[in-house]
Amino acid sequence: MVAFRATGTVSSEDFERIVMPAVNKLVELTGELNYLMIIDTDLKNFTLGAWWQDALLGIKKIMKWRRAAIVSNSEGIRKFTDIFSVVMPGEFRGFDSNELENAITWVSEKSRAKV
Repeated sequence: MVAFRATGTVSSEDFERIVMPAVNKLVELTGELNYLMIIDTDLKNFTLGAWWQDALLGIKKIMKWRRAAIVSNSEGIRKFTDIFSVVMPGEFRGFDSNELENAITWVSEKSRAKV
């Protein structure tokens, strides 16, 4: 699993310097991607470049996603994450900030086959 905490302003450089190298290393080692993002900033603090890099991460690693947990106080972010699971391979789930331990446990577990 790779895990990140977004605080302050989040830029495309943050994704290029921090997120992508860690994601690439995990996928190289395991062949899959378990991802935890804790969002401790307002979404308006994500630059357009950061959103673009996030989208590229999803596209480039589309077949590697296994589980992704997004932790946020924003109900909208959590609902969007849950809906995203319908259109992407793997499982995506939103968690409230007070559920961080549950998010870590869930994203770290072996996935169960969907019936």
